[in-house]
Amino acid sequence: MTKLMNKIAVVTGAAQGIGAKIVERLLEDGAKVVALDINFEKLEETISNLDKSGEKVFFMKCNVIDQAEVNDVFETVYDRLGRVDILINNAGITRDAFFHKMTHEQWSTVLDVNLNSIFFTCQAVIPAMRAQEYGKIVNISSTSSWGNMGQANYSASKAGVIGLTRTLAKENGIKNITVNAIAPGQIDTEMTKDLPENIKMMAQLLTPAGRMGKPSEVASVVSFLSSDDSSYVNGECICVSGGYLMP
Repeated sequence: MTKLMNKIAVVTGAAQGIGAKIVERLLEDGAKVVALDINFEKLEETISNLDKSGEKVFFMKCNVIDQAEVNDVFETVYDRLGRVDILINNAGITRDAFFHKMTHEQWSTVLDVNLNSIFFTCQAVIPAMRAQEYGKIVNISSTSSWGNMGQANYSASKAGVIGLTRTLAKENGIKNITVNAIAPGQIDTEMTKDLPENIKMMAQLLTPAGRMGKPSEVASVVSFLSSDDSSYVNGECICVSGGYLMP
């Protein structure tokens, strides 16, 4: 497939799970990809398996909660590749606890990684996207944005992602920039592997599909939103949850 031929994409949280599958899918679609993650060793391992030539994927360590570091990384991207056409904000963490036991560190760390990082990366690319009058931004939210026990921090951050997405869509649509979100449900990744079995079983029972999702199924929607097939889709949040959440 070549629907993203000659496009330059940046993916955060690219070392494993959904992020790695997004990189793989964008490569299949013909894009050149810049893969970012704070876990450089895992990132290097993942990318070496996806692109043995080293010509289609560039990877860099990036702490997405450090705005100065984010700006430096994107300056390098622009110097090396000239532009960014697609930005996929996938970096995310959990620090679960019931609210009455949640520490400020648990709260602020999740908000920093899941929401503030998107502020930093979008500020790094939107001025140039407006100048070139083209851009595709996809932000990974979650079905937890509708609320989930033990995840006040995570739910708040992912709800914030949707609000930010819709605002950026309204502000930049006139410049041929689309900004959309995806809300995955229970996806079989490293993040969900440590969940108690009874919690995973309950989620599957409540999901009409009767199973957990695969990272590749999220990546397929990213592919659509990153391409011109979605040219009139803007400000949307698409649930990829097997019917678990039907807003």
